[in-house]
Amino acid sequence: MKNIILFADPGIDDSLAIIYALLNPKIKILAIVSSYGNVTKEQATDNIAYLLKLAGRTDIPIIGGTNIPSSGETPRHYPEIHGEEGLGPIRPPEDVKGELTNFSDLYNIIRENQDITVVDVGRNTSLASLFQLGENVSGIIKEFFLMGGAFMVPGNVTPSAEANFYGDPIASQLVLTNLDNIFVVPLNVTNRAIITMEHIKMIQEMTDNPVIQIMDEVMEYYIEAYKKLIPGMSGAPLHDVLTLFLMVNPDMGRTIRREINILTSNDGRGTSIADFRVSSKPSEKNINIFLDFNYQGFIEDFIKVMSSSENS
Repeated sequence: MKNIILFADPGIDDSLAIIYALLNPKIKILAIVSSYGNVTKEQATDNIAYLLKLAGRTDIPIIGGTNIPSSGETPRHYPEIHGEEGLGPIRPPEDVKGELTNFSDLYNIIRENQDITVVDVGRNTSLASLFQLGENVSGIIKEFFLMGGAFMVPGNVTPSAEANFYGDPIASQLVLTNLDNIFVVPLNVTNRAIITMEHIKMIQEMTDNPVIQIMDEVMEYYIEAYKKLIPGMSGAPLHDVLTLFLMVNPDMGRTIRREINILTSNDGRGTSIADFRVSSKPSEKNINIFLDFNYQGFIEDFIKVMSSSENS
């Protein structure tokens, strides 16, 4: 079983990743760090609390992450993709308000557990803060999985940049420079992790779990948003779910070990660069970029996990 600390900014895709992690018997969530990103930190926190309540897992602490990127600028949110409040048409009940645990408690969680994997599927500001404010977590945490970057494909925010690395490229570069045992799951891979409404309906027919019963409304909104971006698309990619899938099933993906640099300003902001030439050498540190994955294995796993009757 993987002991994970999940950094998230839900957001539809992050929300489905949280559900996947809650239901996956191979994953134990030690804490969820709530930060700005797809929505404000306050809204992200309420969304996390709502999902945990539906899943009957209010025992999982919600850690208060960062409100703004390292630059201090006002963050850009994406209501056209995720809805005004991050869950498409769904609004968490007024009485569901997330109670945040102090960020410093993360260090206690890290010290009290072993073989921890950090999974960051949002902006990397909070993860960078974890490194900057405390001891050398890279020597304590087993591995880091990041959803971010775009290699050899267009970005989804600018012609070259993916949203997470674009949101705080300074933090992303700090993380990639100072931490080790990093696995990056980029847009060129996650774009192919497409889930359709047929998959969702199949899952809902197999379980009456309350946290699953909201998935049709959420995914319908998400898929319609993607159809506007990519006409004719039959579903929508679950970038963050794929990151968790590859964390649990690394043999279902193919990686290459390369150094990553991220441009931090001007038109190139958020652009991720790695040298994929045949003559290039592996990075000195253990930084791995996923290049491919087993799509059929992903679909089968997603249906199996999401239709399970019990929370992990």
